[in-house]
Amino acid sequence: MFKRILIANRGEIALRVIRACRAMGISPVCVYSTADKDGPWIEQADASVCIGPPASNQSYLRIERIIAAAEVTGADAIHPGYGFLSENAHFAEVCRDCNITFIGPSPEAMSLLGDKVNCKRLARQSGTPVFPGTEGGIEDIEEAAKVADTIGYPVIVKAAAGGGGRGMRVARNETELRDGVEKARQEAIAAFGNGMVYLEKYLENARHFEVQTIGDSHGNAVHLFERDCSSQRRHQKLVEEAPSPGVDATKRAHVCESAAALIRTAKYCGAATVEFLMDRHQDFYMLEVNTRVQVEHPVTEMITGIDIVQTQIRVAAGEPLPFAQKDIHATGHAIEVRINAEDPDRGFMPQAGLIETFAAPGGPGVRLDSHARAGYRIPSNYDSMIGKLIVHAPDRPAAIARMRQALKEFRVGPIRTTIGLHQRIMQRPEFIEANFDIHWVERWLNSTA
Repeated sequence: MFKRILIANRGEIALRVIRACRAMGISPVCVYSTADKDGPWIEQADASVCIGPPASNQSYLRIERIIAAAEVTGADAIHPGYGFLSENAHFAEVCRDCNITFIGPSPEAMSLLGDKVNCKRLARQSGTPVFPGTEGGIEDIEEAAKVADTIGYPVIVKAAAGGGGRGMRVARNETELRDGVEKARQEAIAAFGNGMVYLEKYLENARHFEVQTIGDSHGNAVHLFERDCSSQRRHQKLVEEAPSPGVDATKRAHVCESAAALIRTAKYCGAATVEFLMDRHQDFYMLEVNTRVQVEHPVTEMITGIDIVQTQIRVAAGEPLPFAQKDIHATGHAIEVRINAEDPDRGFMPQAGLIETFAAPGGPGVRLDSHARAGYRIPSNYDSMIGKLIVHAPDRPAAIARMRQALKEFRVGPIRTTIGLHQRIMQRPEFIEANFDIHWVERWLNSTA
């Protein structure tokens, strides 16, 4: 087992990894930018190293500085968290070349699954359901138009290396397709340095469904069931819950098992999330694989009792998974909401500045993963998420009731946050009745604008 792990991240995920290290008797160390010099997670680490100014490309994205910090602190492993370098295959390769264990998949497995075109090919081999569309990247727009005619409009053009809604264009006819391919390519080059795009069928009223998986270096891979993340805005998740409400048990089992099969086929070691869209007939189609721990991993931890971060560390150290599929059971219902420092009444404008009031909720089945506290100054340089509020209860109605109370207790000020928005979501009939799709939040917000 590792003696010291460097955490190449910040905020609540850095604190989450520190807690896992402490539970395992491992020494945690941190890196930080000058904007994060007073970050509450830093005082919980055994050592910390400043790696640059606030801009991410001068600090948290500088591979050589992170490697140097690992060497100077004597770390024998690096946990990348999520975001930043967590899905950067080159970073994983540099770690390996420097004899530092990257707590995540091999560079080869990351590259294979991180490229959506190659991932779809592998998914077909493993029996994981995928959208009809082009077999590979679009080389010939005329050929793409023929595929679109065959599968029927609307279609969606996607960046092979994309994520977060960038490099995506929906086309409802051939004119929009031709225009969308070019715009998606340009956006993909700007965002990811890779202009490859591909085409697939577009679902109008889909639900978003993701399966948590984890594999080891001994050929084992399991799923930890699924999460529903249909409550989102502009492809950014707001609410996530498990189990997914109203889904046929047989179809749920099939898609979860197919996700584990994909991870097994890829010879993947570590945590991964296989994302799907579900149509109104409850047929599933794979979207992509996130080759890292997911922001919403606490939802799965609450229903399974499995510590995903500790398991990540164990398999990275070469240990076999401590459980088989038959040992994993889901109990009750969990809901998570992202608490962002944003003003929903002003176009979700990010809110930087000093937090003067921070009163956390409590009670049975309530968990708050946050690095924020009274006296903490939110920098303007990074993602606006300041925490995740998670509740667990015997069933979904009880979980909704528990979340309502937890949100009522939660106080953050004078910074504006999304707490009030989540209070409203928990009262919406679409959410209560699970009669929703990935666009329901935007339809509702637009109707009240």
